[in-house]
Amino acid sequence: MARPRVFISSTCFDLGLLRSELRPFISMYGYEPIMSEYSDILYDPRSHTHVSCVNAVVNCDVLVLILGQRFGGTAVDAALECLDFDALAKTSSSATVFEPGDSKFSITQLEVLKAIESGIPIYAFVDEKVYHDHLVYEKNKANKDIIDKIKFPSIQKNETAKYIFEFINYLGHRVQNNSIAPFARLEDIRNNLTSQWAHLFQRLLFESKERLSEVTRYQDFSERLEDLKTAVLASIATPDTREIAKAAVQFRQVVTFIWALPIVDHIKVLNEASTWNEVLESAGITDVKVIGSGKGLWQRRTICLLRVDRAYYEYQYSTRSYERLEDEWNEFVNLKKDVREAISEAFVDDNDRSKLLKLNEGPFEDDIESENAQDLVNFVKDSAWN
Repeated sequence: MARPRVFISSTCFDLGLLRSELRPFISMYGYEPIMSEYSDILYDPRSHTHVSCVNAVVNCDVLVLILGQRFGGTAVDAALECLDFDALAKTSSSATVFEPGDSKFSITQLEVLKAIESGIPIYAFVDEKVYHDHLVYEKNKANKDIIDKIKFPSIQKNETAKYIFEFINYLGHRVQNNSIAPFARLEDIRNNLTSQWAHLFQRLLFESKERLSEVTRYQDFSERLEDLKTAVLASIATPDTREIAKAAVQFRQVVTFIWALPIVDHIKVLNEASTWNEVLESAGITDVKVIGSGKGLWQRRTICLLRVDRAYYEYQYSTRSYERLEDEWNEFVNLKKDVREAISEAFVDDNDRSKLLKLNEGPFEDDIESENAQDLVNFVKDSAWN
């Protein structure tokens, strides 16, 4: 059975006890820990051990980095040749560690860089004492006369402090996967990994479900496409049948959405409304909100259409899908009058509209509070309610 391989990257001499305690913790999850001291790495007799360590990272799924008081062994040239430093420097806004003539890398750092180069997720932990001294370094590094005289008690060899601290800067200023967690004891690392891996697993399950929903939706759309074209062509006697059939396919989503709204006269709105706000106002919608990254009902970003009585409709597809509706509407209103009228009536009996909106009696603010939803933001597009 395939198991996720977790590479533990750190200096061994000072962090040996912590590493030995992490091994059973990782195995407890059913994962496979990859650690140099347990012969988990193939040391190819044809190359240096540093090269073997770097190459072993590529075959792993996750890397856990632990930075302590030691810099570790300086990497040999053969190991440096395994990496594209120019490309790596572009992944962070703080790339001082790569400056020519003053760069120095440990084998631990090369393992991490290889993981970054290979797109492998990294969970970085820094001894809290080192983390504190790093802040002192940042405050004073601009003044070389001062920084050269500071002794950092958390660093075993003061001459390596710069290389450790600048590497922390590089990791923390990456455009993604830049989280760094200080730790005081093993339990801090365990708790962090337990929480992060649980969140990641939940996110993967949710995204899998969302992808399945989207695939089902598009399959259904494809199956209905030919029937829709035929129905439109058969029901409309006009020289513009080709244009109407094309527009029926192009604007099906926005017209179906409008038919799903609680509007007294859909045909009138479809034929006469000129702006998206007018469409929403005709349905009694006074506000549009996006609920994101919450708990309970809102495990994803969800569009909520609010009525004046604070009851609201949940849009059942993605926020990006909703944003496209307004763009489609702005194109729809520019169609010729007879084409627009024909398309408006073509979807009277479209059953898909029942899937688009879910009514909640609310009130909206109470539901937000009761479900512990977070990150309430105004809808990103300009509207009359901003």
